Amino acid sequence: MVWVRVSKSDSFLLFMFLFALPLRCLQATQESPHIYTREEVRSHSSPETRIWVTLGCEVFDVTEFVDLHPGGPSKLMLAAGGPLEPFWALYAVHNQPHVREMLAQYKIGELSPEDKAPSTLKTSDPYIDDPVRHPALKVNSQRPFNAEPPPELLTENYITPNPIFFTRNHLPVPNLDPETYRLHVVGPPGGQSLCLSLDDLYKFPKHEITVTLQCAGNRRSEMTQFKEVRGLEWNIGAISTARWAGARLCDVLAKAGHQLCETEAHVCFEGLDSDPTGTAYGASIPLARAMDPEAEVLLAYEMNGQPLPRDHGFPVRVVVPGVVGARHVKWLGKVSVEPEESYSHWQRRDYKGFSPSVDWDTVDFDSAPSIQELPVQSAITEPKDGETVQSGEVTIKGYAWSGGGRAVVRVDVSLDGGLTWHVAELDGEEQRPRKAWAWRLWQLQAPVPAGRKELNIVCKAVDDSYNVQPDTVAPIWNLRGVLSNAWHHVHVHVAP
Repeated sequence: MVWVRVSKSDSFLLFMFLFALPLRCLQATQESPHIYTREEVRSHSSPETRIWVTLGCEVFDVTEFVDLHPGGPSKLMLAAGGPLEPFWALYAVHNQPHVREMLAQYKIGELSPEDKAPSTLKTSDPYIDDPVRHPALKVNSQRPFNAEPPPELLTENYITPNPIFFTRNHLPVPNLDPETYRLHVVGPPGGQSLCLSLDDLYKFPKHEITVTLQCAGNRRSEMTQFKEVRGLEWNIGAISTARWAGARLCDVLAKAGHQLCETEAHVCFEGLDSDPTGTAYGASIPLARAMDPEAEVLLAYEMNGQPLPRDHGFPVRVVVPGVVGARHVKWLGKVSVEPEESYSHWQRRDYKGFSPSVDWDTVDFDSAPSIQELPVQSAITEPKDGETVQSGEVTIKGYAWSGGGRAVVRVDVSLDGGLTWHVAELDGEEQRPRKAWAWRLWQLQAPVPAGRKELNIVCKAVDDSYNVQPDTVAPIWNLRGVLSNAWHHVHVHVAP
């Protein structure tokens, strides 16, 4: 057997494959494959005996790949000596068929056709209890569920209705009992840790704010059009706005005895959604933001006047105004103050930006800071790309938002790809200085230039620090397709 060492890029893809491909037998690549029983495979579950796994009817020896596994050896060792299908069921979003050729390097044979698959492979479904979703949502992945509202509905209302608020899940949605729910807040040394029920949270002063949440991958599909990236193909809808209510995080931390300190510290959040190892989704924000009453960080239990929907964190989630959605941890189970940021994969090994020159062979996640505040953003929701508009006058609508509480002060719109510009009218709530947590909706009614058969409509927003969107994707392209905020283009036809 010749072992082939794969690159970082290939190891990432192979990881995606190991926990992603659907249950089916692949075409045998050998004329007379070696036949193994499941009992034989089970005996190969450690580095000493070598590490075998199965997928469908095929057997693979992945011993040489374990240390290359981007998610850590422990994740891959969960499947050691057994099938990969249960992990595919959990990580189906990572399905990347082109990885099959790489996995073929590790194939050593096939399972005996007389050796029936365990019944658990047919019945185990960690997503079977997920909630029902609104049919208008555009689904980017079913398992875990990730979806966005269609552009024409996104800006119909300043406040996004709960059923069509964009959904970003990393794992199955937990079904939590509000009566037995408890939030654990770890106290400082010598302080008092808290174990809070929902009723306990209700006793804190209730605070309400309107906040826009945006996924780091919003508009990723435009980066993909320039050059391939890895991640969900979000269009312009991975952003929504709601009225949130709950207890201020600073009040809860103070109750536990926490206070600002001179040394760097971070507030770490842990969700109650978890993978097969019990590893929960986690993230963190600086303690200085968490303790600042002006930052208005919430432990939210209401969304638009109702209890949080399950997809959006019921019964309690974090809401961090002005900060990327990845830090708004849902189904919150634990809060602690630590000297370093969260060690979660999603804090340390994802949601970071890199130079266009960095690829999967050269990326060093430790070299880049975790995304917190997002850059200025805008997009056109009406008309849609490829639509036909009437001659005479065209109405253009969209949204604009900037991270960190920076207010949008202007949206410029062009009908000719950026040669000439119009200033759009801003709608929505008035924005407070340094607390512009929510988007501005905008619209423009402009004359269609005589004789034009097509329009290249462009928008760009400017915030109160005079940050402006870049004109093209090329300078901001990155291998994960995050922070996509180039000018948004929509091409339409003009009716004769």
